[in-house]
Amino acid sequence: MTKKLILCDCLGSQPINTQTLENAADVTCSKVLTEACGKQIKETAALLTEAGTLIACQQEAPLFRELADEIQVDTPGFIDIRDRGGWSDEADAAGPKMAALVAEALLPQPSEKSVDVVSTGACLILGEGDVALKAAADLSDILAVTVLVDHPIDALPGAQFDVVSGQLTRASGTFGAFNLRIDHFQQTIAGGRGSTTWTDAKNGALTECDIILDLRAQPPLFPAPEKRDGYLRADPGSQSAVAKAVLEASQLIGTFEKPLYLRFEETLCAHSRAEQAACSKCLDICPTGAITSAGEHVAIDPMICAGCGACSALCPSNAITYDAPPVATIFSRIHTLASTYRKAGGDAPRLLVHDDFGAEMISLSARFDRGLPADVIPLSVSALAGFGHAEMLAALASGFSSVSILLAPRTERAALESEAELASAIAGPDTITLLDIADPDALSDALYTDSKAMGVKAPVLPLGSRRQVTRLAAKTLQPDTETIPLPTAAPYGAILVDQDACTLCLSCVSLCPSGALGDNPDKPQLRFQEDACLQCGLCSNICPEDAITLIPQLNLTDEAFTQKVLNEEDPFACVECGALFGSKSTVERIMEKLAGNHAMFSNPASARMIQMCENCRIQAQYHSENNPFSGGDRPAVRTTDDYLSKRKDH
Repeated sequence: MTKKLILCDCLGSQPINTQTLENAADVTCSKVLTEACGKQIKETAALLTEAGTLIACQQEAPLFRELADEIQVDTPGFIDIRDRGGWSDEADAAGPKMAALVAEALLPQPSEKSVDVVSTGACLILGEGDVALKAAADLSDILAVTVLVDHPIDALPGAQFDVVSGQLTRASGTFGAFNLRIDHFQQTIAGGRGSTTWTDAKNGALTECDIILDLRAQPPLFPAPEKRDGYLRADPGSQSAVAKAVLEASQLIGTFEKPLYLRFEETLCAHSRAEQAACSKCLDICPTGAITSAGEHVAIDPMICAGCGACSALCPSNAITYDAPPVATIFSRIHTLASTYRKAGGDAPRLLVHDDFGAEMISLSARFDRGLPADVIPLSVSALAGFGHAEMLAALASGFSSVSILLAPRTERAALESEAELASAIAGPDTITLLDIADPDALSDALYTDSKAMGVKAPVLPLGSRRQVTRLAAKTLQPDTETIPLPTAAPYGAILVDQDACTLCLSCVSLCPSGALGDNPDKPQLRFQEDACLQCGLCSNICPEDAITLIPQLNLTDEAFTQKVLNEEDPFACVECGALFGSKSTVERIMEKLAGNHAMFSNPASARMIQMCENCRIQAQYHSENNPFSGGDRPAVRTTDDYLSKRKDH
């Protein structure tokens, strides 16, 4: 069903070309209103009665939702083409961008996955003095409050909250399920005259709570404390900060939805094998500690995960993928923006990736400065650090001439910096830019002065996994290149084997998590398929001869999909039956070290067993004179005649 787009030029402040929108974005446009939220509200209400409406105004979305409820029609969708396109020094040329933004807004949105979190309102306040007690008094009518102080104090008699004393030695969990351990734990004893009486101190007190309000002037209890749900922290010396934290805590009672940000496939994880370490990129980058080692793979606590997406961008095997929304949705949005822009007559757009912080920057720039250039198309994402090298390359291969990422104050920059470096190595210089700008005017200046390069001549449709899209994009961007050298720790590459050192023990083959290394059951041979290599380093870590070296690179030829032999030897023929087993160099090396030099192989007969296959070795051992497993002579079998002859003798 074709969508109906309700347009408003916002008191004539932006030019709108309805024909461009209809032709490129496949929508039906209303007449362009001038004050859809004011004098023309009745016309807007009449347009809302039509099914499948989309209002080109984000600023007044709450008003239009109330209007839809009042006239009892479905709530419309909303899209901002004013701040992102119409309010600009290049507004007259913004038609293709507006069409691209409308087409992107029409894409189906995947449903979000979530789990319910129940908070009964059990709140623990950490702090000393009047600040903590005042906060407890303010919250006691709403939450079940307990104040933890470092040492016994004179508690307020008759207070509606509890006061306990002790040292918090362990805190884990998240909103609705915090687990705490308190040493030197003491409680107040009700009644009595004079100062408050406390119980004897005890260690190892365990308790749980739903909310932690930390009003101490001390380091936080958790890494990335601002990302830990249910953990509120404020400077006790700032009244406004404490008041804000108290207000937030008062709202944390009831049932809440916790988004499930990630999808994890244990079988694809290359964390370790046989207790040998391999990939740990997600462990190293996770800011909240939601990812932990669990043997051969990692484990992700979805309740602690804050959804930054950095782990999914860095994961070399696609074991961790962002799922809110899935990466395929991002690829689809990128392709729609680029293709619609070209369809509307534009050429070589630039992509500006941002989050909520960036959206506010764009709005301020549009209202008070020059806004965005006509060829800069904004793409809003929920997890900025999750926009990795695959997404950057997909944008360039889809037709964008460059990709700029507007960093936010709390962006996980380490992940983005490494991913931008990797994408630049594949796509070429001056294609990926990280904008560390917090001033709207400076943002406009940077974008208007940026060089406008040309995009690819034949854009492609990014489909498949992140590794598949990376390879497709690289071949599109570098059509005449066979192999691209990459930075250290890149998830693509080959391995170099020192054939003089390699003994073909094949321990690397048995442990390779991706199957990039293989053997030949008919011949001592080490094979390698470059496209499957994750550069996890497990093979080099496990190699007893230190014969393997990683080579980060991206092979764009078809040879990357075929197995090639890295090392091989002639098999050794059994000296008894001629059967082939092992490698010739290995058997000769063992003979050199053991024959005549070890007590078990001191004579030629025993040393010769080293040169036998397993069947012949067993036979030779069994028939040897000094067989340690041999018994005495087997007794003769007794027959009926033996018994009868014995009776005759008697």
